[in-house]
Amino acid sequence: MAAKITMMLIFFAMMIGVGIYARKKATSVDNFVLGGHTAGPWFTAFSYGTSYFSAVIFVGYAGQFGWKFGLASTWIGLGNAFIGSLLAWIILGRRTRIMSNHLNAATMPNFFGKRYDSKALRIGASVIAFVFLIPYTASVYNGLSRLFEMAFHVPYEICILVMAVLTGIYVILGGYMATTINDFIQGIIMLFGICAVVVAVINGQGGFYQSLVGLASIPADEGIAVAAPGVYASFFGANPLDLLSVIILTSLGTWGLPQMVHKFYAIKDERSVKTGAIVSTFFAVIVAGGCYFLGGFSRLFSFADIYAEDGKVIYDNIIPAMLSGLPDILIGIVVVLVLSASMSTLSSLVLTSASTVTLDIVKGNIIKKMSDKAQLIVLRCFILFFVALSVFIAWNKTTFIAQLMGISWGALAGAFLAPFMYGLYFKKVTKISVWASFITGVGITVSNMIWGYLSSPIVAGALAMIAGLVVVPLVSLITPKMDEKKVDEIFKCYDKVVTVEQKMFLTEKGLEEDEKMAD
Repeated sequence: MAAKITMMLIFFAMMIGVGIYARKKATSVDNFVLGGHTAGPWFTAFSYGTSYFSAVIFVGYAGQFGWKFGLASTWIGLGNAFIGSLLAWIILGRRTRIMSNHLNAATMPNFFGKRYDSKALRIGASVIAFVFLIPYTASVYNGLSRLFEMAFHVPYEICILVMAVLTGIYVILGGYMATTINDFIQGIIMLFGICAVVVAVINGQGGFYQSLVGLASIPADEGIAVAAPGVYASFFGANPLDLLSVIILTSLGTWGLPQMVHKFYAIKDERSVKTGAIVSTFFAVIVAGGCYFLGGFSRLFSFADIYAEDGKVIYDNIIPAMLSGLPDILIGIVVVLVLSASMSTLSSLVLTSASTVTLDIVKGNIIKKMSDKAQLIVLRCFILFFVALSVFIAWNKTTFIAQLMGISWGALAGAFLAPFMYGLYFKKVTKISVWASFITGVGITVSNMIWGYLSSPIVAGALAMIAGLVVVPLVSLITPKMDEKKVDEIFKCYDKVVTVEQKMFLTEKGLEEDEKMAD
């Protein structure tokens, strides 16, 4: 216990220290929200990865989907790496940085308002972002607190309060740079921590081969799509279609999440795009792949406390129960690992939500003229409000973590993904098509919450995203186009000619000279 407490105190002191250090860099709205575009490639890449993965993944998703799909759940982690990280950086990274800078947009709602020349769209997007970021934050508190209960036997409610206070302190002090520096440190902890935990858990079951044999011998549950022998050790698992839904939600979903896209606004230079794509993908392979791979072996463990009185599995208790038998020093590593993942995600969510409300709703609407100093004060006040509200929701832990996150990601990505991505590439996207995407994404998610016509919020979220990708181009074909001159003015940012060093780009003349020298 002494070792675990010492590790926690060092971790907490480090976070607050970084917040104090970064405070001098958070003296303007641009610096507070975007770090003044000074974050280097490694900081940006780690910030993206650590904001992506949290206790929601480690405790909620790895436990639930590892139990349901077996080793095939590792595909979710690989999807997160190559779709949610690599493709997101390649397709969105550079264009987002260029257009958002051209439009002077610091938030996703601000981007919608200026890209589609609509104040109403900006306010609508702000409301959606604020409302549906809250259940995501609550799910992070939920997962983190369950792990703390296991490691320290501290009441769930106390864990939530401690995490909320710590997050609020360093985000309020240092803004984006505090979160980015902490993200880098926390990312390193996550990389080493997940490797150590996976090795320890697998070795505890006799090694990888023995664990695989044991998993293959477990009979399939009744009522699953594929009831073949050894299904939990198979390539596509017990329910391939449900597995695909989870991959779509957790991988493609990042393309439309305000707190993830926010990282692209703050990109420093071209090198940051290339390095960010590679580093964030590597990070996701290790962290997400490791989490789901670990969860895939959950059925090898015998524990009674994952079952409710009615015999149903409490998925959020699976990973804590798997880890409860580890030595104290490893449990300490696990707690620091999940703390690192969760605090980085929480800080990103809090900062995104507070900046959205302040810059897109309060500024220019409720308060017509706001000085830079006034905006900073309001920003910090909304950070406190958002933290308090998410704590209030997290207090009730009756809803599974995966379901809370599914609701949040489904509504946000379902509403924002299509109009944001199409808006970066195509001039003919219309305002009405953006509203149609907002209504479709939120409508599918909320209606499924009320009537439950789909099997889960995860399936509803995946459907909402796919529907948006279809709705936006179809509605754009039949609705009035935006003013052509305004759209051309927006897109001219991509045509700006810049000079780069030859080591970054080979010209035809340079190639001809190389050929002459070879001859």
